Amino acid sequence: MLMGLLASLPAWAAINIDLSYVDQNSAEFARFKAYVDRAVAGNPDYGFSAADAAYMYKLTGQPQYATLAVNTVEAQVSAAETAIAGGGRPDISGDSYLDVGPMIEDLALTYDWCADHVSGSQRTRWAAYAEQAIWNVWHADQAQWGGNAFPWSGWGVDDPANNYHYSFLRATQYWGLASNNATWLGLLANTKWPEQEAYTASIPGGGSQEGTAYGLSHRELFTLYRVWHDAMGGDIANANAHLTDSIQWWIHATVPTRDRVAAIGDQARVSEPVIYDYHRHLMLEARYLTDNAAARENASWWLHAISDQDMQSSFNYRHNLLPAGDAGTPPAALTYYASGTGQLFSRTGWDTGAMWLNFSAGPYVQSHAHQDQGAFTLFEDDWLAVTENIWTHSGIQQGTDTNNVLRFENAGQIIPQREGTTSTMTVTPGVNGAVHAVANLTPAYAGDPAVTSWQRTIDFGGHKLTVNDAFALGNGTTATFQVDTPVQPVISGKTARAGALLIRVLAPANATLSALDWTTQSDANETYYSGWRLDVAGGTSGYVVELSVDTIFANGFD
Repeated sequence: MLMGLLASLPAWAAINIDLSYVDQNSAEFARFKAYVDRAVAGNPDYGFSAADAAYMYKLTGQPQYATLAVNTVEAQVSAAETAIAGGGRPDISGDSYLDVGPMIEDLALTYDWCADHVSGSQRTRWAAYAEQAIWNVWHADQAQWGGNAFPWSGWGVDDPANNYHYSFLRATQYWGLASNNATWLGLLANTKWPEQEAYTASIPGGGSQEGTAYGLSHRELFTLYRVWHDAMGGDIANANAHLTDSIQWWIHATVPTRDRVAAIGDQARVSEPVIYDYHRHLMLEARYLTDNAAARENASWWLHAISDQDMQSSFNYRHNLLPAGDAGTPPAALTYYASGTGQLFSRTGWDTGAMWLNFSAGPYVQSHAHQDQGAFTLFEDDWLAVTENIWTHSGIQQGTDTNNVLRFENAGQIIPQREGTTSTMTVTPGVNGAVHAVANLTPAYAGDPAVTSWQRTIDFGGHKLTVNDAFALGNGTTATFQVDTPVQPVISGKTARAGALLIRVLAPANATLSALDWTTQSDANETYYSGWRLDVAGGTSGYVVELSVDTIFANGFD
């Protein structure tokens, strides 16, 4: 949709963001203003940015905010110049230029919106710094600072699925608009945005292939859509269904208690995926941009229902100025399948006491994704069965041994699932959230002779999940059915109870059950704070396991 757009660009671009949505009489605005005023008074909160001050100047015209923004950016540029003069490279290049987006956004907004407070010499110096940073991003092998070569890996430069890539787009867009640089605007209009559109169009059902933590980077991508639309007129947000589908994806990925989301992929910020400001920001942007009225109503419902209403961290107050709308309504469907990420979500209702399921089978193509093809998660009032990763210190335990899958081993070694593979799933929804799904997980092992085939069929409904595995193994390979639980499983024959979760092994008849205390696995490389794993052994060609909530036991009448 954007090819050739550069020819129709206005003679002078600028960061023209429509801020008419801001209600300066709202509690959200008062909270944001107080936050910026603390910085003006010399007591900035953690994470305060020049962009926050620039927004306040744009909204109010009061000069103290422009002065603060200019001083903040000047400090960034001066520090960079000192590093470069010493033969080094500035902070903006750290961690493969991950922070180039927010740092250049600070500079660009101040350069443009506070221009009457930026001196001529500052404009020259800031421009040279910004130009070099962005040139280095897109020319990794030739990157340099002050004439000294500082090549870098180029990680994420050509990957529109990667969170680093969104930071690169962010820097390029904000500076391109602020400086009216035809090279950078042309790169976006004719190459990068079309590539992004093509990629998101290839993810039916929305969401991110990086999971629910790194996938929150889409909040910044959606913000860039809005800024581009306001400044340049192109509607990237609705060029395909991804943004609107992502509204549904995140709503269905939220557990019934509305305070956590599915634990998909690395959880490096916090190991348990609790609802945070980033989730709220993403949904606010998606709600504002979508052209689908029903999705907007669903987004409003979610925004009013989740545990985070006011933003927990003050550096996110600015994003809460976007409107959440009225009370809204939840989606009509209780089951949602997103083939682009390989995620199936279903629940018995939209009430907070519902049982909720997540089942995974699809593309395993990103470094922050896990070896969780075929994994399931169950939730009712709290986690019943969930990846052990959420109880680790790092939040990045990716192996099959921490997920609710079959663990294949040969000669004492776990057979890993392979990145760059795509499993498949067929889904048949029923009534009241019931769903039948069949997953072909053989591709996840990339032809490893240890695992000839693996098919997992699930049936969910009526507060019960039945898992039926059929597999064929190479010589010497064993298969163990595993379920990670928050509390110790109490084993009795082929039945185990883990808190409210009742686990019954229906096949094979000779199955044996054992439990692993994950805290005993802690070492110098990882700390397992809690959690248990139930291992079911004995199957040579399949398993059938039923998981349900023991209502009497759950209510304390055991």
